[in-house]
Amino acid sequence: MSFTKTVSKGILTAALGFSLIGGGTYAYFSDTVVTNNTFAVGTLDLSVNPETIVDLPNLKPGDEIIREFELWNNGPLDISKILLETNYTVNDAQLGVANTEDLGEHIKVTILYNQANASVQVAETTLYELQNETPDLTAIDNFVGGGQRPDGLKETDKIIAYFEFVDNGEDQNEFQGDSLELEWKFNAHQTEGSEQ
Repeated sequence: MSFTKTVSKGILTAALGFSLIGGGTYAYFSDTVVTNNTFAVGTLDLSVNPETIVDLPNLKPGDEIIREFELWNNGPLDISKILLETNYTVNDAQLGVANTEDLGEHIKVTILYNQANASVQVAETTLYELQNETPDLTAIDNFVGGGQRPDGLKETDKIIAYFEFVDNGEDQNEFQGDSLELEWKFNAHQTEGSEQ
């Protein structure tokens, strides 16, 4: 056997012996702790009171309607904004005069946010135009009397809606007997995520 092989074999044998000796005498302390963790996802729970805001028979040009309703946050998460989505259907009675215009173009709506017995305007337009808009009903910059109010909904907000069947001073007979079914959808959005 060559000298290199003999030396290599001796070194390997010595290393193996030391590792067996060291392995047999190696001791340490240990401790273990287990944690149980939970990720519970919160919910957004928006409600409107009353659920039917307007139900009017026998409307005529020049009539004005005022309705108040409340938006409630019944969930544990704050709401950053509430976007109003408007859809409606006109039922044409066709009492001898065919409609050439959309009844929604003649219904003016003004939406007000009510805070501390004063109101801030959120939107003023016709129902027809409101179909193409999604105003944030909670985007209020200032309290009455100064100071800042954060946007969004923590518990409850009061909203006032003014509706007016605009009398345009012209013949509006084409709308006699018609009805308009209005659907307002309130879309709540969460606040931004935060470091917990």
